[in-house]
Amino acid sequence: MSHTFTPSEISTLSPTLLWQWFDKICAIPHPSYHEDQLANFIVDWAKSQSLFAERDEVGNVLIRKSATKGMENHQKVVLQAHLDMVPQANEGVDHDFEKDPIQPYIDGEWVTAKETTLGADNGIGLASCLAILESNDIAHPDLEVLLTMTEETGMFGAVGLRPNWLEGNILINTDTEDNGEIYVGCAGGEDANFNIPVQYEQNNFDSAMQISIKGLRGGHSGCDIHTTRGNAIKLMARFLAALKQQAEFQIAHIQGGSIRNAIPREAMTNIVFSAKDYEKITAFTTQFEAMLQQELAMAEPELVFLMENIEPNAQVFDRHTTQIVINALTILPNGIIRNSDVVEGVVETSLSVGVLETENNQVSAIILTRSLIEEGKKEVQGKLNALAELIGANVEFSGDYPGWNPDPHSKITPITKQVYDKLLGYESKIKVIHAGLECGLLKKVYPNMDTVSIGPTIRNAHSPDERVHIPAVEIYWNLLIELLKNIPTK
Repeated sequence: MSHTFTPSEISTLSPTLLWQWFDKICAIPHPSYHEDQLANFIVDWAKSQSLFAERDEVGNVLIRKSATKGMENHQKVVLQAHLDMVPQANEGVDHDFEKDPIQPYIDGEWVTAKETTLGADNGIGLASCLAILESNDIAHPDLEVLLTMTEETGMFGAVGLRPNWLEGNILINTDTEDNGEIYVGCAGGEDANFNIPVQYEQNNFDSAMQISIKGLRGGHSGCDIHTTRGNAIKLMARFLAALKQQAEFQIAHIQGGSIRNAIPREAMTNIVFSAKDYEKITAFTTQFEAMLQQELAMAEPELVFLMENIEPNAQVFDRHTTQIVINALTILPNGIIRNSDVVEGVVETSLSVGVLETENNQVSAIILTRSLIEEGKKEVQGKLNALAELIGANVEFSGDYPGWNPDPHSKITPITKQVYDKLLGYESKIKVIHAGLECGLLKKVYPNMDTVSIGPTIRNAHSPDERVHIPAVEIYWNLLIELLKNIPTK
C-alpha cells in the first residue's frame, strides 16, 4: 500500500469509516478499464488486515471476513459493488482520469466533485463494503465482499465472474441510487454499432465552419431516459436537416458524445459551403439556437450553439452521403420505445444514441439498448436492422446481458423492506430499475442467490453534475448495518 493520502473535507462526514474510504477511492484513479490500481490497493489492504483476498481471471476482487460473535449460525452474505467509475469532465477541463484524483467537496447537503464525475456510482457502495470489513463493532454473519471490474462499459467483471468462487446465498448489491427504494429487478441491455458508409469527394466550396452544440445536462442513459433532456447528437441531426432547407452545404466531419451509457452533452460538425451563404447560415444557426433554447428552457437551460470559421477540408462527404447521414441520424430511434405494463412508472424498452464518430470511411453511432424483456431488445434490433437495410448501412450487435427478474419467493426482500420501513418511519418502495445492474449476470453464474439492491440518493450519475446526498448516505449505512443483523439463520 504505497499511497499517501491527504484527507479532504469529506472525510469528516458521518459515518466516518465510509466517508474516509470514499475519500481514498476518489484519490486513486479508477475509470473503466483502469481499475487495477484501486483493486490492488484494496487487496493489499485486506491482506494487511489478515483477511482472505484474491482476484479471479478477469480481475474481480473477493474478500472474506468471518462472522462476529453470535452470528455464526446465520446465512453467509455477499456484499457487492463495482470498482470502476464513468470518466466525464466539463468542456475545457484538463483532467486525466487515469492519473488525476477526483476532487470531492461538500456543497450544502451534497457531495460533488470539481468539474468531473464524482464516482459515487458505485464508489459509495464500494466504500460501505470496505467500511464493514474494517469495522470491529458491527454485527454480521460470515461475509464475502465481491468487487467487480468494468461494470460501466459492458459489465465484463460480472460476465467473466469465476464459477464456484462465492459461497454466500444472499447477495446485497449496493448500486441503487435512490433513498427509500429497494430494487428487485433491472433491465437487460445490448450494444449496437450503427455504421453508415461514407463516400468522400473533392471539396468545391470556398468556406467552412465548425458548429457545436454544448452545455446540455446529459445524464444516465437508462435512469434519465424518461426525462425531457436533450440528446446532443439528435439535436445536431435536427439542426442539419433544417439547415439543409436554407443553404447548400456538405459535411466534412461529425461527432458527438463520449461514452455509450451517458446521454450525450455535446456534438460537433464541420461543414463546407459557399461564401455567399455565410450570412444566411450564421443567421439561421442563431435563430435555431434561440428556438431550441425556448423549447428546452426547463430541461436544458445551458444549451448553446458555437460557430467557428475553419479552413475548408480538401475531402468532404459527397452530396449523397451528406444527405444519408442527416436523414439516418434524424430518424434513428432514440429514447423510450415502450413503458412497462407490469411495473407502473417504469420504462420497459429504450435506446440511447450515446456516441457518434467519423472514422475509417464511416459514421458510426454507438447505441445502448435496454429492456426489461428480451422481446424488447429484439424489437429494437428489428428497427435498427430495417433502417440499416434501407440506407445501405450495417449494424453490429454485441455485449448482450440479461435483465434481472423479480423473485416472488425472495426471503431477503421482505426483510429489507421491514428494516427499511422502521428506519425511515414511512414505507419504502420495492421497484424495478430501467438500468443495468450486475444482479442479472451474477444470478446467471449463481442462480440460487437471493438478491436485493440498495443504495443512497445519487443524482446526475455519469455526468459532471453527479452528486450524492449526505443524509441519504447515513440512512443507507444504517440500513446496511441493521440488515446484516437481521440475516436469517441457516
